[in-house]
Amino acid sequence: MAKPKRYPKKRKPAMSDADRIQSEISRIKLPWKGQSFGIVEQRLGGSRMRVRCLDSKTRICRIPGRLKRSLWVREGNIVIVQPWELGGDQKGDIVYKYTNAQVSYLKRKDHLKALEETDEF
Repeated sequence: MAKPKRYPKKRKPAMSDADRIQSEISRIKLPWKGQSFGIVEQRLGGSRMRVRCLDSKTRICRIPGRLKRSLWVREGNIVIVQPWELGGDQKGDIVYKYTNAQVSYLKRKDHLKALEETDEF
């Protein structure tokens, strides 16, 4: 018996770095009502971290269960924080993390003007 011929799978050509960065920048998520930008100051363990938000409040934020495996957050990352309805001044959820290319784009477009005014950034 003759074996059937196997044809190689057609693969899409790999995107160059410039194309990948441009595709990230083309759809940048911005905070909605109630949400704000924040900088991760300290990781506390158990998917919780201390985040300094642009509304001049420091919150203990957590990564929700649906994002826990896909969202890897480190100190110094720029994130979107959704404050809780109860205890919103002290606690919140991390909804989105920006890449380095997205952060530089946001700075150029003056969305992160308050971050530039702080000494750390």
